[in-house]
Amino acid sequence: MIDRIELGSQTAKGGFDNEHDIVRKFNNWKKDKTAQKWLEIMGYKLNKLDSVTAIQVPTKISQKDIEKYNVSIEEYNEFVRFKKADAQVKLIIKIGNIIKIENLSLKKANSNADYNQIDKRTIDFYKEMWKFDDEIAFWLKLFTGEILPKEAKDFIGKIKPRENRRLFLDEIPETIQNKIVKFFEKNKILVISDLIKGRGGLSANWMLVTMKNIDKDSTSWILKDINTTMNFYGDGNVFITPRGSLHIGKITMQRKGGTPDPTKIQFKFKPCELFEIA
Repeated sequence: MIDRIELGSQTAKGGFDNEHDIVRKFNNWKKDKTAQKWLEIMGYKLNKLDSVTAIQVPTKISQKDIEKYNVSIEEYNEFVRFKKADAQVKLIIKIGNIIKIENLSLKKANSNADYNQIDKRTIDFYKEMWKFDDEIAFWLKLFTGEILPKEAKDFIGKIKPRENRRLFLDEIPETIQNKIVKFFEKNKILVISDLIKGRGGLSANWMLVTMKNIDKDSTSWILKDINTTMNFYGDGNVFITPRGSLHIGKITMQRKGGTPDPTKIQFKFKPCELFEIA
């Protein structure tokens, strides 16, 4: 291992805008200059590596297939429970008799700075995951529409919702708004870690963001360790926006809406912003 090389964002000829391309590049690391830069950023001396094997990790893994991902039964159960929606690549790196495992979370960035969903679950799942109380869960269910305003008239009193199907966070009582904000302020590190890194044997060590350039013949990329990534996206205040959603640093929490899963909570961020710290 060597000191991690801070190469920042780079541009490579040709396009590799999906996980299959990235797996292929890692598996061709002896010839692929971009893959060599990635390995150097991760702290590896190329002349010390014996082999690099990249495997695409699907969002769903059957229990019978867990061995190929070097995951135990306990880790599998945790993966199923806390799996991430984004694609991941598992690297199995051999240096002599030492085997190193690196998990990469892959994100596509758009030049128009679109958001990317990083997590989506029910209120009850997040309640169990982060241990907020029944009162917060109740008002968040009103926020997502899992509980309709007309079903909670005794609680919302004279509140006149902007929509009949749910409340916005800025419409709920101010005491509850403050309670929600304080909860996410207090548990910010846990929340950011679960949203970006995940848990268990397939949690991410790195985030690789790729963006195909307008000329279509080159791809910009940035590879950052997961702690740097979490610190970047977690930087900033927790507050309720004028549109009635919640900002946690650079991450937005909002009602999913649409189909399917209209009453789930979703968390979103802009992958292109990671290029700002190159």
